[in-house]
Amino acid sequence: MPFTPFHWGPALLFGLLFFSIFDFFSLLISSVIVDIEPFYNLYMYRPGARLHGFLHTYLGATLLSILLSLILYLIRDYTEKLLEVFKLRQRSSFRKILFTNIFGTYFHIFLDSFLYTDIRPFFPLQANPLLYVVSSSTVYMFCTVCFPLALIVYLYRIWKT
Repeated sequence: MPFTPFHWGPALLFGLLFFSIFDFFSLLISSVIVDIEPFYNLYMYRPGARLHGFLHTYLGATLLSILLSLILYLIRDYTEKLLEVFKLRQRSSFRKILFTNIFGTYFHIFLDSFLYTDIRPFFPLQANPLLYVVSSSTVYMFCTVCFPLALIVYLYRIWKT
């Protein structure tokens, strides 16, 4: 899903359902940051380059998660204030941000692994054992249904507080 909002459906839902476990802002960023790679490959017209390359591997996602965690940890005061605008109060540690980023990037790769023939999630292995295990329509439906469910959970959180 080259930088589509589909990944935000599950991120919003899981982030709200497991608010005490995940850093909400980090989950929103990490669930889509992996798509900078296909976005770059598409719009910079790189003939011969695989659309989904190293960042769409668990190894690449791990390295990206570490870098992203360092950045998000440094700006956490700003992101926490931003969340308060949406009535979501949260304090985070580096450990929580790192855990969340690993979850977010890995879940992105997990979902995309069902859809795309050029993903090699277990690099250096060249196989993708998840390809077509779940239909693309099921993956897209799951992501789509997560949006309204997340809205319901969010409204419930607001009402409860």
